[in-house]
Amino acid sequence: MNESSSLKVKPVEVTVLNAAGRVGMPTEANCFNQLAHVHRLRDSELTYNEHQYNLDMQMLRNREGLGVPLKMGMERFAARQVGRLPFLTSSNLMDDVLTGRYDTIGFEDFMNLPEYNEQMRQPHAVVEKSLGIYNS
Repeated sequence: MNESSSLKVKPVEVTVLNAAGRVGMPTEANCFNQLAHVHRLRDSELTYNEHQYNLDMQMLRNREGLGVPLKMGMERFAARQVGRLPFLTSSNLMDDVLTGRYDTIGFEDFMNLPEYNEQMRQPHAVVEKSLGIYNS
Protein backbone atom coordinates (compact mmCIF):
# COMPACT_ATOMS: atom_id res chain seq x y z
CA MET A 1 0.00 0.00 0.00
CA ASN A 2 1.60 3.25 -1.05
CA GLU A 3 1.48 6.47 0.91
CA SER A 4 -0.71 8.46 -1.48
CA SER A 5 -3.58 5.95 -1.42
CA SER A 6 -3.75 6.01 2.37
CA LEU A 7 -4.25 9.78 2.42
CA LYS A 8 -7.19 9.82 0.05
CA VAL A 9 -10.66 9.94 1.53
CA LYS A 10 -12.95 7.51 -0.18
CA PRO A 11 -16.64 8.46 -0.22
CA VAL A 12 -18.91 6.10 1.67
CA GLU A 13 -21.81 4.85 -0.38
CA VAL A 14 -25.03 4.66 1.60
CA THR A 15 -27.20 1.80 0.42
CA VAL A 16 -30.06 2.08 2.93
CA LEU A 17 -31.11 5.39 4.44
CA ASN A 18 -32.33 5.44 8.01
CA ALA A 19 -35.52 7.46 7.62
CA ALA A 20 -36.93 8.35 11.02
CA GLY A 21 -39.98 10.53 11.54
CA ARG A 22 -38.29 12.65 14.19
CA VAL A 23 -35.46 15.12 14.41
CA GLY A 24 -32.23 13.30 15.21
CA MET A 25 -29.32 14.36 17.33
CA PRO A 26 -26.08 15.29 15.51
CA THR A 27 -24.48 11.96 16.43
CA GLU A 28 -27.31 9.78 15.10
CA ALA A 29 -27.26 8.39 11.60
CA ASN A 30 -30.40 9.75 9.98
CA CYS A 31 -31.06 10.64 6.33
CA PHE A 32 -29.67 14.17 6.50
CA ASN A 33 -26.56 13.15 8.40
CA GLN A 34 -25.93 10.28 6.00
CA LEU A 35 -26.13 12.54 2.95
CA ALA A 36 -24.47 15.62 4.43
CA HIS A 37 -20.78 16.33 3.97
CA VAL A 38 -18.68 15.13 6.89
CA HIS A 39 -15.38 16.84 7.51
CA ARG A 40 -12.31 14.60 7.61
CA LEU A 41 -11.25 15.85 11.03
CA ARG A 42 -14.47 14.63 12.67
CA ASP A 43 -13.37 10.99 12.69
CA SER A 44 -9.90 12.00 13.83
CA GLU A 45 -11.31 13.99 16.75
CA LEU A 46 -13.68 11.19 17.75
CA THR A 47 -10.82 8.73 18.14
CA TYR A 48 -8.13 11.14 19.39
CA ASN A 49 -8.14 10.02 23.04
CA GLU A 50 -8.02 6.32 22.17
CA HIS A 51 -5.28 6.90 19.61
CA GLN A 52 -3.22 8.88 22.16
CA TYR A 53 -3.70 6.10 24.73
CA ASN A 54 -2.51 3.48 22.21
CA LEU A 55 0.58 5.55 21.42
CA ASP A 56 1.36 5.89 25.13
CA MET A 57 0.97 2.14 25.64
CA GLN A 58 3.26 1.43 22.66
CA MET A 59 5.90 3.74 24.10
CA LEU A 60 5.60 2.04 27.50
CA ARG A 61 5.90 -1.37 25.88
CA ASN A 62 9.06 -0.34 24.05
CA ARG A 63 10.61 1.16 27.18
CA GLU A 64 9.36 -1.05 30.07
CA GLY A 65 8.24 -4.27 28.42
CA LEU A 66 4.82 -5.84 28.07
CA GLY A 67 4.00 -6.06 31.79
CA VAL A 68 3.22 -2.40 32.46
CA PRO A 69 0.85 -1.79 29.52
CA LEU A 70 -0.85 -5.12 30.22
CA LYS A 71 -1.41 -4.19 33.87
CA MET A 72 -2.73 -0.74 32.90
CA GLY A 73 -5.04 -2.28 30.32
CA MET A 74 -6.43 -4.72 32.88
CA GLU A 75 -7.00 -1.88 35.37
CA ARG A 76 -8.87 0.05 32.71
CA PHE A 77 -10.93 -3.03 31.82
CA ALA A 78 -11.82 -3.55 35.50
CA ALA A 79 -12.80 0.12 35.86
CA ARG A 80 -15.21 -0.22 32.92
CA GLN A 81 -16.89 -3.24 34.53
CA VAL A 82 -18.06 -1.22 37.53
CA GLY A 83 -21.66 -0.42 36.83
CA ARG A 84 -24.37 1.82 38.10
CA LEU A 85 -28.08 1.44 38.24
CA PRO A 86 -29.56 1.42 34.72
CA PHE A 87 -31.17 4.85 35.04
CA LEU A 88 -27.88 6.55 36.03
CA THR A 89 -25.29 7.28 33.38
CA SER A 90 -21.63 6.80 34.21
CA SER A 91 -19.30 9.77 34.43
CA ASN A 92 -16.31 7.53 33.53
CA LEU A 93 -14.26 9.16 36.28
CA MET A 94 -12.22 6.01 36.96
CA ASP A 95 -11.28 5.69 33.29
CA ASP A 96 -10.34 9.38 33.17
CA VAL A 97 -8.11 8.97 36.23
CA LEU A 98 -6.38 5.91 34.77
CA THR A 99 -5.75 7.61 31.43
CA GLY A 100 -4.74 10.96 32.94
CA ARG A 101 -7.63 12.96 31.48
CA TYR A 102 -9.28 13.80 34.80
CA ASP A 103 -7.80 17.31 34.99
CA THR A 104 -8.38 18.42 31.40
CA ILE A 105 -11.46 20.28 30.25
CA GLY A 106 -12.41 19.38 26.72
CA PHE A 107 -15.16 20.19 24.28
CA GLU A 108 -17.27 17.29 25.54
CA ASP A 109 -17.19 18.64 29.10
CA PHE A 110 -18.97 21.92 28.50
CA MET A 111 -20.95 21.42 25.30
CA ASN A 112 -23.14 18.64 26.75
CA LEU A 113 -23.02 15.73 24.34
CA PRO A 114 -26.33 13.86 23.83
CA GLU A 115 -25.17 10.85 25.84
CA TYR A 116 -24.73 13.09 28.90
CA ASN A 117 -28.19 14.63 28.79
CA GLU A 118 -29.98 14.58 32.10
CA GLN A 119 -33.26 12.82 31.61
CA MET A 120 -35.59 12.17 34.48
CA ARG A 121 -36.89 8.65 34.15
CA GLN A 122 -38.81 6.49 36.56
CA PRO A 123 -36.13 4.48 38.36
CA HIS A 124 -38.38 1.55 39.26
CA ALA A 125 -39.62 1.11 35.70
CA VAL A 126 -36.10 1.23 34.25
CA VAL A 127 -34.72 -1.33 36.73
CA GLU A 128 -37.70 -3.65 36.21
CA LYS A 129 -37.25 -3.48 32.44
CA SER A 130 -33.50 -4.18 32.69
CA LEU A 131 -34.18 -7.20 34.90
CA GLY A 132 -36.85 -8.52 32.54
CA ILE A 133 -39.73 -8.26 35.02
CA TYR A 134 -41.39 -5.39 33.19
CA ASN A 135 -45.12 -5.97 32.57
CA SER A 136 -46.69 -3.98 29.79
